[in-house]
This record gives sequence, C-alpha cells and structure tokens, in this order.
Amino acid sequence: MKQRATSLIALASLLIGLSSAAVYGVEAMITLIDGPDGIDNFNQVGEGNWSAVEGVVQATASTGGAAFLVTKEAYSDFNLRIEFWASDDANSGIFLRCQEPDNINDRNCYEANIFDQRPDPSFGTGGIVHIAPVSEPLPKAGGKWNIYNITLQGSHLVVVLNGVTTVDVQDSLFASGPIALQWGRGTIRFRNVQIRPF
Repeated sequence: MKQRATSLIALASLLIGLSSAAVYGVEAMITLIDGPDGIDNFNQVGEGNWSAVEGVVQATASTGGAAFLVTKEAYSDFNLRIEFWASDDANSGIFLRCQEPDNINDRNCYEANIFDQRPDPSFGTGGIVHIAPVSEPLPKAGGKWNIYNITLQGSHLVVVLNGVTTVDVQDSLFASGPIALQWGRGTIRFRNVQIRPF
C-alpha cells in the first residue's frame, strides 16, 4: 500500500511537471497582439495610422508609403498564428526573418502576402513573394476574418491560410530576424497574434 501511494505521488509530480513545461517552456505561445492590446510589443516603421479600436489593431492610411509594426525581438524557428481582416483592396503582408528592421521589403524578408488584387496573382494572398507562388484556385482574404498559421523551421517554410496549406517549400535565404505586419493599402486589422519559438 505504501509503495502504491509513493508511485501515485511520483506520477502526480511528473504530470504537474509536464503541464508546467507546456505552459512555461519553449513550446508556450507568446501573445503579441490580444484584441486591441499589444502595439507596445512592436516598433512602428513608416507613417501608418496604427490604432487600437473596436477590439483590434488596425491601419487604414499612411502619409508616407507602406507602414509596419515590427517586433522588438528577432526570431529564427517558430510557429506564428495571426487572425487578420483585410478589405478587398488591401495590400498587406506578414514579413518574416527581416534583415533590416528599419527598411522592411519583400527582398530582405520572407513575405506571406495579403494582396487579393496583386497584378501578378501567383504571388498574391497565400504566397511567399518571390519564393513560393500559390496555385489555382487562388485564395482570397478580402472582407472577412482569416487565420494565417506560418511555420518556419530551418529552411522549411510552411504557410497555412484558413486551414489550407498554400506554401510548403525549402528556402535558406534568411535565417533569423524580426517579424513585421504591413499596411500598404486599404484597411488591415489584426487580433490574436501569437508566436511559439522553437
């Protein structure tokens, strides 16, 4: 009886330890934007009118071209989950492993695009610009809430939009860097932005 009680206590301790590791370990999700909260987790680059309104972080205009919210931390391997709403005419994107945090563009970062009306639609919404095109039927994000689930692990890049894998590619151009949320045109809204570094 005494041995059984000892075994049960050991098992309980192990289970508590495992649940604590899941909550506090490297696999725990870090919330960057929670509804309207979280702008202070980012540096603002450009002249966008980023604001926290109606339960979201959004931008609708800029006085000087594209504008970005750039994470203060750099990330290499991670899973990123983002809920976003884009107007039909929106030009936006999620920029990953950015090399120059003050000069964000699709040549020095990976860009998971949000751009339904892109002139070359193969690198539109769901694609990684210059790296991985999307195929027919082309995904559309305008006028609704969407979920991007993006995993970068070494050279393996995977983009899932609303439960559908749109990119699964190998590329080793960029190894680490901040993440940036873009306003380029139209209206873009973000909520529930979470990252799990590996």
